[in-house]
Amino acid sequence: MKKIFLIIRREYLVRVRKKSFIIMTFLGPILMASLMIVPIWLAQNSDKESRLGIVDESGLFAGKFRDSENMKVTFLSPDLEAEKLKFAQSGLDVLVYIPRTELNVPEKALLYSEKQPSLNVKSYVQDNMKREVEAMKLAASNIDPDILKSVKTKIEVTTIKLGEDGGEQKTFTEVSMALGFIGGILIYFFIFLFGSQVMRGVIEEKTNRIVEVIVSSVRPFQLLMGKIVGVALVGLTQFLLWVVLTLGIVTVFQLSFSDTLSMAAADGGLSDPGKLVQTEIAAPVADEMNQGVAQVFEVIGSVNWVVMIFSFLFYFLGGYLLYSALFAAIGSAVDNETDTQQFMLPITVPLILAIVMAQSVVENPEGPMAFWLSIIPLTSPIIMMIRIPFGVPFFDLALSMGLLVAGFIGAVWLAGKIYRTGILMYGKKVTYGELFKWLRQS
Repeated sequence: MKKIFLIIRREYLVRVRKKSFIIMTFLGPILMASLMIVPIWLAQNSDKESRLGIVDESGLFAGKFRDSENMKVTFLSPDLEAEKLKFAQSGLDVLVYIPRTELNVPEKALLYSEKQPSLNVKSYVQDNMKREVEAMKLAASNIDPDILKSVKTKIEVTTIKLGEDGGEQKTFTEVSMALGFIGGILIYFFIFLFGSQVMRGVIEEKTNRIVEVIVSSVRPFQLLMGKIVGVALVGLTQFLLWVVLTLGIVTVFQLSFSDTLSMAAADGGLSDPGKLVQTEIAAPVADEMNQGVAQVFEVIGSVNWVVMIFSFLFYFLGGYLLYSALFAAIGSAVDNETDTQQFMLPITVPLILAIVMAQSVVENPEGPMAFWLSIIPLTSPIIMMIRIPFGVPFFDLALSMGLLVAGFIGAVWLAGKIYRTGILMYGKKVTYGELFKWLRQS
């Protein structure tokens, strides 16, 4: 065991001191934090005021386009050509032309501008025209718009999970789907990322003939286990640092911009601080924001984070250990990374299959396909991680974990047979037949 610990220590220290490890350790949290910070920052800084000039040739929309938070509207003469000539000096951003129609109400508009209009401008014009045209059509059919508005109903569906003890817990299917997909995809990438590091390390030591010196002091199996566990600790260290640094960056951002976010919330999302908000308008906005905050906390509270984090760490380590043993066996059997392609396909197919079947598992997490894919060790790290947010019976979870541990032990045993022969073999193209011969050797 002492020799294995020495190999683990060497593998760990060599990798954590590399520049690539240090760069990715700090770059990863920045990228992950950006996914949460950038949308908020863009929302706070995307309130550019747009000035629109309306050329209504139909005469049906006079006064129907109103100023909004970031849209300022000016109605112009119906002479389009004259307004186009004056557009450059008008100070307007967009010229909106609504053509005259002879038989029906206008159902299209043209936007003229020097730069590409934003999606907000296009949506603003579409929504205003749609609302007014629908009102005209309803009036032509003698239908009261208020009656049609009262008919529209928003249906809210709440899912509640019944426990064996009769307890009830509110659940959110969308959140479970998101957590399952994110957990499964992260494990997929981590297995490939750190598993390939083991394979490259084995190939590098074999090519440089360093392994000939190492195996004179330790057995090939000890070297294999030390390398696998050492890289696993590197991956676990990097993952934990990513979590801590990402939370730190997000927390600093929230503290730094808390005043701005509070002001935006108090103004009901209005970007103009001089614009007064009436009490009857501000109260519903504040209530809606409070309900949104309460729902966010409710969503967070509905997730069993202890189970999620423990399961992720277990299946990340279990999946990595199983596949890294297979990757190490491939690395020991070849002389360069190019020759690994013929042996990579059988190993990567189960991982790719798990990702392909993820959508079907989400749609029916209790089905037979989901059950078997979450039990088989080669696919269980991804599929079980997708199932866990939906709730998995204890028997299924225990069976999956037990088989994953057994699969890792079996993979190390098989990889060890290939490793001890292939690690000292040079200059020969290995075939599947050769691998089977090595596996049969006692």
